[in-house]
Amino acid sequence: MASLTGFAGALPQAATRRLPGPPVRALAVGTAWLVLAGATYVLPEDGDFPYTVDFAVGALGLGLALPPLVALSRRLGRAGSALAHWAPWLTLLALSFLAWELITAKFALLPMPFFPPPQAILEVFLDDWPRLGGSILASLKLLAGGYLIGAGLGFVLGVAIGWSKAVGYWAHPVLRFVGPLPATAWLPLAFFVFPSSWSASTFLIALATGFPVTVLTWSGVAGVNKAYFDVARTLGASPAFLVLQVAVPAALPHVFVGLFMGLGGSFAVLVVAEMLGVKSGLGWYLQWAQGWAAYANMYAALIVMALMCSGLITLLFRLRDRTLSWQKGLVQW
Repeated sequence: MASLTGFAGALPQAATRRLPGPPVRALAVGTAWLVLAGATYVLPEDGDFPYTVDFAVGALGLGLALPPLVALSRRLGRAGSALAHWAPWLTLLALSFLAWELITAKFALLPMPFFPPPQAILEVFLDDWPRLGGSILASLKLLAGGYLIGAGLGFVLGVAIGWSKAVGYWAHPVLRFVGPLPATAWLPLAFFVFPSSWSASTFLIALATGFPVTVLTWSGVAGVNKAYFDVARTLGASPAFLVLQVAVPAALPHVFVGLFMGLGGSFAVLVVAEMLGVKSGLGWYLQWAQGWAAYANMYAALIVMALMCSGLITLLFRLRDRTLSWQKGLVQW
C-alpha cells in the first residue's frame, strides 16, 4: 500500500517534469501573445470595434511581461512556480484568442452579431460594468440566502433522520416523494404562493440545496462506526455529546459532498429563477441581452457565471481542506 501511495504521489511530479523547461515556456508564451497583438492591430477588420487597439495593447503587454517572469520563475518563490505551471495554458489561451479574433473580426467566418470578437466582450466589461456588476451582486445575495437556508435546514434534518428512528419514520417517505423532483418543477407554485419573486426564488434555491445535503448528512450519520458510540457511552457521554462530538464530525466528509452537490443545483435554479421572475441578477441579464440581441453581453455574462461558480466551489474546497485536514488532497478541484 505504501508503494502504491508513493507511486500515485509521484505521478503529478513526473507529468510536470515532461513539460518543457522555463526558457522554452517563456519563449512560447511570449511569442503567442505577441503574435496575437500583431494580428489584432495590423490585420484589417470586418466591422467597427472600438476596443481593438486596447485589446492589442493588452496582448502586447502580456507578451512583453510574461517571458521574463516565466524564465525567472524559480527565483520568484511560490508565485513563480504557479506562473511556470500555468505558462502552457497561458500560451494556449493566447492561441485561442488568436483563432477567435481571426474567424470573427478579421475574416468574418462566423456571422455577426451572433459571434462577437474578443474586443467586443472587452467592451461589455468596460462600458456595461455598472449593470453587469449590479447583476453579479444581486445573484450573490439571492444565492447566499437560499443556499445557506437550504444547507442549514438540510444539515439539521439529515442529522435528525440519521440519529432518530422516529424522525426517520415520518421524514423518510416525504423525502423520497418530494426530493427527487427538480426544484424548477415547483416554479409555478412557488411564484403563486410566495409574496414576492425574491422569496419564491430563495425557496427554490433552498429546496435544490437542501435535498442533497439532507441525504448525504443522513447517510454520514447513519454510517458512523457503532464502536465510536460504545466507547463514548462507556466514558459517560451524554446523547447531545454523542450527536455533536461523535456523529457529526464523523459524518462531515459526507456533508461536504452534499454541500458540493447542493451548490451546483442551486446555481442552476438561480439562473432559471432570475430569468423567469426576478428583475435582477445574471439570469435576468442574460434574458435582457438575448431580448436586445446583445450577444456580446450574453457571452460576457456566461463568462462571469462560469468564473463565479468555479470560484464558489473553490472556496468550498478550501473550507473542506481546512476542516477535514486529514483528507486534504483526496478530492481535487
